[in-house]
Amino acid sequence: MTYDDRNDRNDRNDRYEDDYQYQDYQDYQYEDDYDYPADKRQWLLVRALRALSGTVAAGIVVLTLVIIGSAYLGGNRGFPGPGTTSIAAHIAASVVALAAQIWCDRRRGIAAVAGSVVVLVVAGLLLVTQWWG
Repeated sequence: MTYDDRNDRNDRNDRYEDDYQYQDYQDYQYEDDYDYPADKRQWLLVRALRALSGTVAAGIVVLTLVIIGSAYLGGNRGFPGPGTTSIAAHIAASVVALAAQIWCDRRRGIAAVAGSVVVLVVAGLLLVTQWWG
């Protein structure tokens, strides 16, 4: 069967049987869910803020692991370590920061900026209340 015989609907082996749905393919407008920002600098600033907040969120998780490790070692060796309040605050900050960072990574525009700001605020609160206080 040749390509010109595609209008014959009796042959089930015809590869081009459903060509009628592609008649106006030149006129088809592709619609993506992803909308590119008009200003490239704004896009770069959002990406840079998202990268910074991701690094800060990872730092909070590492700090949490250090606090848990020091509490374990301090308890085994008879040294005073961080209390349960400090451990709970670090775990809560880690959960909130990771959730905000995941939110930030899956959004664009002002929603991504808001998620990054939440991560940075949580890190600041953790440092002020648990490390500098």
